[in-house]
Amino acid sequence: MTRIKLCNRADVPTNGIIRIADVPGIDIPLAVADSDGRIFCIADLCSHQTASLSDGWVEDGCVECPLHESRFDLATGAPDVPPAREPIATFPVAVENGEVFLLERQP
Repeated sequence: MTRIKLCNRADVPTNGIIRIADVPGIDIPLAVADSDGRIFCIADLCSHQTASLSDGWVEDGCVECPLHESRFDLATGAPDVPPAREPIATFPVAVENGEVFLLERQP
């Protein structure tokens, strides 16, 4: 398993979210979120329309899209409020020594 550093843990505000624009081997922007002390990594684009989820709000394990208020579960990517109907991608992460790493599995 390889790891790619995304950010420092301190860069992610409590119950907040930040955008990670350039991740080697990933062709979309990602977002790293803190929900009650747990760290998650998701695709940064809403599945309904082109909106950056890192401009949204984190609450109760979900991120709310700033455009039309659809909410996505940070753990599964599933939407729970229309108009979004398609899930967003989620990515496994680890926090070690104050750093957040994207975990990539080898084929």
